[in-house]
Amino acid sequence: MKFSLLTVAGLTTSVATAFVSPSAFTGSSSDVSHRAVSSCETSLDMKYKVAVVGGGPSGSCAAEIFAQEKNIDTVLFERKMDNAKPCGGAIPLCMVGEFDLPESVVDRKVRKMNLISPTGVEVNIGETLQPDEYIGMCRREVMDKYLRDRAIDYGAEPINALVTSINIPSDHKDNDQSQYTINYTEFELKENGKKGAGVPKSMKVDLIVGGDGANSRVAKAMDAGEYNFAIAFQERIKISEEKMQFYEEMAEMYVGDDVSPDFYGWVFPKYDHVGVGTGTVVNRPAIKQYQKAIRDRAGEKIAGGKVIKVEAHPIPEHYRPRRVNGRIALVGDAAGYVTKCSGEGIYFAAKSGRMAAEEIITLMESGTRLPTQSEIEKTYIKKYDNAYGPTYFVLDALQRVFYTNNGAREAFVELCNSKYVQQVTFDSYLYKRVQGNNPLDDIKLLGETIGCLIKGYATATPDQEFSNPVESLKRI
Repeated sequence: MKFSLLTVAGLTTSVATAFVSPSAFTGSSSDVSHRAVSSCETSLDMKYKVAVVGGGPSGSCAAEIFAQEKNIDTVLFERKMDNAKPCGGAIPLCMVGEFDLPESVVDRKVRKMNLISPTGVEVNIGETLQPDEYIGMCRREVMDKYLRDRAIDYGAEPINALVTSINIPSDHKDNDQSQYTINYTEFELKENGKKGAGVPKSMKVDLIVGGDGANSRVAKAMDAGEYNFAIAFQERIKISEEKMQFYEEMAEMYVGDDVSPDFYGWVFPKYDHVGVGTGTVVNRPAIKQYQKAIRDRAGEKIAGGKVIKVEAHPIPEHYRPRRVNGRIALVGDAAGYVTKCSGEGIYFAAKSGRMAAEEIITLMESGTRLPTQSEIEKTYIKKYDNAYGPTYFVLDALQRVFYTNNGAREAFVELCNSKYVQQVTFDSYLYKRVQGNNPLDDIKLLGETIGCLIKGYATATPDQEFSNPVESLKRI
């Protein structure tokens, strides 16, 4: 799911400022290599082969860039071409333009966010938005297909398959003649259009980009290490057209230990239904309890609705310990690029996929050489961390401040009454850059934050205690 919390994303900016002044693949063989080198061949006679594993936003955006370099063979592995990934589906306005997304990808244009505190206090934000500004609400099965099809149109070869393992040669960091072997089960469609039994195959490639999500097989193969993760749970609920009118341009976010002890619950509008869900890291076994609570909190607004789909998936809480190993690089969820506090990941997945591919393409010099691990780290990893590392850091801090107990959650909602907070919130979220900060307003916000926290702690209902040592205490 990679859902976005625009309020906290903007609050990040203001609170932080206040506190801190070559042959092509044929598919006919079970062991397919990109090149069969004879004694008379030179490096100019061969094409390097790049495999992108995962056809979501990160993998598709990476494959699209690789496919435009005609001196490189690009293959794109995706196990479910019609995959409907569980996701809140919110994307910032800048992503629509930056990634040239058509309006058909956006189900709803949200211009208001209703924030509800543990005691039921509601704050509606969105008044600072300009008429042409909005948050896009998407269904992942629609958006992912568009991005994947575009990569294929550029020349990426799609392979409908599950990657089962990757053989990594011991000298892959030092010898650019060493190739990786991807073992996979390819699914072939029958005449009736149904998926047939999988056929085991393998393929030799020169470079791998892993965009295969939180449970990444690529990350496992390259020994990328583990990370903490939240469990997100969502129900797609079909409600009446009359009730959908309320959510025409409205999304809702609920905070409280009843809906999550360390995250939030949401109601996000889609094409003809709403996505209702929640998530947690510290008490994952109780996720269905929290899901019931968010349905109860939404109450009459979704009453009588029919659950048409139930979804659950893990959300990374921080970067993988290792994101590059030799000529294997991770992007998106596989790398851990989801922001804490908000759970936003779609934009960062697409951006990391595109950034990684662009940097690697440059290093490959029109397909005439292979990059080293050090080169990938000094370009893709360094540039990504410089651009977005501070955002991850501050959102982590804000989650620790505002999601720890009901008093802090009450303070958070009250702070969002501030028009300044709302302005910076939308500017930061929609455009992924800081805009219009006023030092005097930042100092004022610091005072308001302290005051709201004191008031919130004094008036809020104490959080319910729970015991979950296995899931909660053994965290990385």
